[in-house]
Amino acid sequence: MDMEEWNLEEDWPRQEPPKRRRMDFAKGVALGMALALAVLFGVRSLQPKSQGQQAESTGSAIQEALSQDEVKEKTAEIAKLIEQYFYEKIDTDAMVEGVYAGILNGLGDPYSAYFTAEEYASFNESTTGVYYGIGVVLQQSAETKAVTVLHVYPDTPAEEAGMKDGDVIVKIDDVEVKNQELTELVNLIKGAEGTKVCLQLARSGESDYVETYVERRQISVPTIEYQMLEGKVGFIQITEFSDSTPEQFSQAIKDLQGQGMVSMIVDLRDNPGGVLNGVCEMLDLLLPKGLIVYTEDKYGNRSDYESDADCLEIPLAVLINGNSASASEIFAGAVKDYEYGTLIGTKTFGKGIVQTIIPLSDGSAVKMTMAKYFTPKGNYIHGVGIEPDIELEYEYQEKDDTEYNPMHDNQVQKALEVLQGNP
Repeated sequence: MDMEEWNLEEDWPRQEPPKRRRMDFAKGVALGMALALAVLFGVRSLQPKSQGQQAESTGSAIQEALSQDEVKEKTAEIAKLIEQYFYEKIDTDAMVEGVYAGILNGLGDPYSAYFTAEEYASFNESTTGVYYGIGVVLQQSAETKAVTVLHVYPDTPAEEAGMKDGDVIVKIDDVEVKNQELTELVNLIKGAEGTKVCLQLARSGESDYVETYVERRQISVPTIEYQMLEGKVGFIQITEFSDSTPEQFSQAIKDLQGQGMVSMIVDLRDNPGGVLNGVCEMLDLLLPKGLIVYTEDKYGNRSDYESDADCLEIPLAVLINGNSASASEIFAGAVKDYEYGTLIGTKTFGKGIVQTIIPLSDGSAVKMTMAKYFTPKGNYIHGVGIEPDIELEYEYQEKDDTEYNPMHDNQVQKALEVLQGNP
């Protein structure tokens, strides 16, 4: 059975600052992308025989428990009651999938889960940062079920077709959007490359619906935005760590260096995590030779992730908050342990465990917590978080701004002071 790298789930309460910065659209649902993330890693080798025997023994105990006669009898009894009394039509396939999900739920671990084949395919897209669609982020109202275009990515089919932020989707081809679930609507908009989808939109200022045909193409979702601030300080905002983020990060650094960057701010606020190899690849660009992070499983097997000697030798500040989690904490923890930069903001979330996705034979998959991770100095931050070097609550200082301006962000301002030698 092959094991693949995976990510952490965004299932903790998220803090919302008074005025949200930058890529608000990342909080919507990108087409084809489940933005629920985790720190994800792959098992590189089989366990030693004795440990394999122990795992086999545990598995046998679980199988024996699930196959007991009383379990079968109780399941049959419940099924009979449902069939006899449940007031609506019964989806037996969904019930079976629910049984599989219930086994994982029984672990009591919020990060271990069962994925149907459809869910697994969607999560695969989320880690690569690439999907086939039109290039928008959608958000659905829990009360009205209205589906709003939260953001149109630049240079995408949606932008070319004239779609705008704030458009409300009324119909997808011949399907009325009203009362449909967002995941179902996303699947209707996605499709084979080169095909078109017809969208009927309600737009502010327009008396009639706007109808447009949008071609589906391969979309690479940006997880990084950057700009040059005063004093030649590069400002890089990372919304998550997908497989494509290291390349975007490298390109951002090269571009900023070409503009004369002398110091850098990395913004990890509200970044829920991502792929372990991705964040390690990014840290390798920044840090000197040495350990970046290491993981340990329940058998004591340790995997080290290391940086080479090449590094970016410029002053660095990293912005963090209570929603900086998992891979974000690997980034922040390594910077802090190496004393290679200054952490500014508030304490991070505190997720120090990693998951692996194990595909099943029918296209479904199991995501399971399989190891703890530790910072270079051996700190286990699960349930604890990482304290900033400079604690500072977020405050946006210009209420009249229509768009986020980092120069009005008090945490960015503090970072600029630190980098300019005036903490």
